[in-house]
This record gives sequence, C-alpha cells and structure tokens, in this order.
Amino acid sequence: MSDIIEITDFEDPKLDVYARTKEIQLLNRANQEDGIFIAESPKVVERALDAGYEPISILVEKKHVEGEAKQIIKRCGQIPVYTAEFDVLTKITGFKLTRGMLCAMHRRKLPSMREICENAKRIAVLEEVVNPTNIGAIFRSAAAMHMDAVLLTPACSNPLYRRAIRVSMGTVFQIPWTFVDNSVSWPEGGIQLLHKMGFKMAALALSGDSIRIDDPILQKEEKLAILLGTEGDGLTSRTIADCDYTVKIPMSHGVDSLNVAAASAVAFWQLRKEK
Repeated sequence: MSDIIEITDFEDPKLDVYARTKEIQLLNRANQEDGIFIAESPKVVERALDAGYEPISILVEKKHVEGEAKQIIKRCGQIPVYTAEFDVLTKITGFKLTRGMLCAMHRRKLPSMREICENAKRIAVLEEVVNPTNIGAIFRSAAAMHMDAVLLTPACSNPLYRRAIRVSMGTVFQIPWTFVDNSVSWPEGGIQLLHKMGFKMAALALSGDSIRIDDPILQKEEKLAILLGTEGDGLTSRTIADCDYTVKIPMSHGVDSLNVAAASAVAFWQLRKEK
C-alpha cells in the first residue's frame, strides 16, 4: 500500500517538487535520464504508467484519494501519496487545470534516432520549436494523425515539460520521440542519416518552388519525414536546401501562414500513411 501523507501547509518541503522546483532543475540537462517530470490529471498519469514510466510520488486532492485516483494509487505501489484540501493545492500554479492529481515521475534514457525512425513510414521533424504549448499540440496531432515518431532538434523545448505534457493530453507517452543524436550535426548530418534510412524530406515552407501539400507525389512516398520550423521564422534556409520537397499549404483571404501547431495538424492528416 502507498503511504498516505496529509499536507496542511503549502510551505511544506514535501511539496517542493510540485510547487517550487523549476522545470530546468527537474530536467537535469547534464544527465536527463536522472531527471524528473510532472504528469497532471488522472488520464495523463495513466498514460505515463501505461508507457512504463516509474512514479516517485503523487499529490492528490483529498477527496479523490478514495475516488477517481484510487486505482492509479493502487497501480503505483509503495510510493508517498501526499494529499491536501483544495484550498492548499490551488496555491500551486495551474493546479485547477489538473483534475486534482499530480505525479512526479522518473525520466528515462532517450532512444537513438535510428531506433525510433528505422521502421517508421511517417515521422515529424521539429526544428527549434521552443514553445511548450506548441510542442504539446504537435504531439497530440502526431499521435492522432498517424505519425510513427517525432524527432526534435536540440534547441526544441522538451516534450516532458509540464505544460507540453498537459497540452498533449499525455500523447507524449504514446508516440516514440527523441532528440537528434549528439553525434550528428543538424541539418546536414541529421538529414543525411534520415536519407540513409530511406526517408524523403518534405519541408513545410513558403517559397517560389513549393509544391502543394496535396500533390500526389508526396502520398506515393514510402517513407516521408515532415519538417516543421520554429515559430515565426520557420525552417532555416540550410534545412530547406537539403530537403527533397518544399511543401506549402494553400490558403485564402490573404493569410500567409499558420501557427506551427495548426500547420502540423493539416500536414499530418494530408500526408499520413494509414496502416
């Protein structure tokens, strides 16, 4: 059985990991597999557990201990379960959005590019997407729209940041992902490696030589990597030059571009390769 510990004071050190430890400290950049992330809400925690992530502790509103959280607590085994009344927990930023539960969990070592991409048919490649909300929304679209994996360049926001997990509704635990290998330069080395694995590269960008996203040639590609760039500037010119296709989403009413998360949903649906 888990150890149920009631918290009455928001300043209790037991709440530090949930209320006062910064994301960058939880991440532990020097050794990320020793880092921690926070999962929010019963559904998201369940998805993390289903994916094999190891819980450290749980923070749950008192009324949910014998209610919605009961089965999750049971799944987690002998870990501390901190519980408090709602008025204590709402002092934690964003707690009202969590449906009464937070769970601190261990990160784990990320797979290599080859491990997540080798048997994939459709992958999303994110270049310097730094907003955690956009990362979470892109992952949700990737999971829903038949992407097999997500690859991120080193400057991207981490998908296990708390806001990214919440916006993704836990789909960051359902679709394989990793960062570009440290031993590989980007874009040249990374794109070269993907080419060697059989991928054609489709860069979403506005340029004179773009083809429409509904061009039949794209759907015919057996293995396709869909590249999306940073908010505002988009993909770098070097990345676009190394790709096989430059692809645009036709738009009307003088709109020149979409938010990267919105563009990802359109692109993933149009370019999907259903099983």
